[in-house]
Amino acid sequence: MFMGEYQHNIDNKGRIIVPSKFRDNLGEQFVITRGLDQCLFAYPMDEWRLLEEKLKKLPLTKKDARAFTRFFFSGAVECEIDKQGRINIPAPLRKYAQIEKECSVIGVSNRVEFWSASKWNEFVDESEESFAEIAENMLDFEM
Repeated sequence: MFMGEYQHNIDNKGRIIVPSKFRDNLGEQFVITRGLDQCLFAYPMDEWRLLEEKLKKLPLTKKDARAFTRFFFSGAVECEIDKQGRINIPAPLRKYAQIEKECSVIGVSNRVEFWSASKWNEFVDESEESFAEIAENMLDFEM
């Protein structure tokens, strides 16, 4: 399971350090792709395969299913962590997530998310105000 929040800078070649607490669970190779809320999702290969199987079952006749599948898979790339603990995030993914320098790397259960630090701060500020309300509106949610 991934959890926690870390701050790292991306270098001018598009490389970023993956927090050491995430490296073992991500494995030597993992997949990174466009995520929701203008961030990037990174999945260990076993989680990626499970997600791939679920998405394959979406009906091809549904426009939204086709659009989501295209969006999700067309941005996907396999990553390898180098000896310094870094990955290279391709330019189209950095552009999508608006990651230019400062990056927030967060653990979210079965995946890791890469956010522009400013986008992450905006999300946290907006979500803090409505966190209790969101929790109340979720079905079958108990803490």
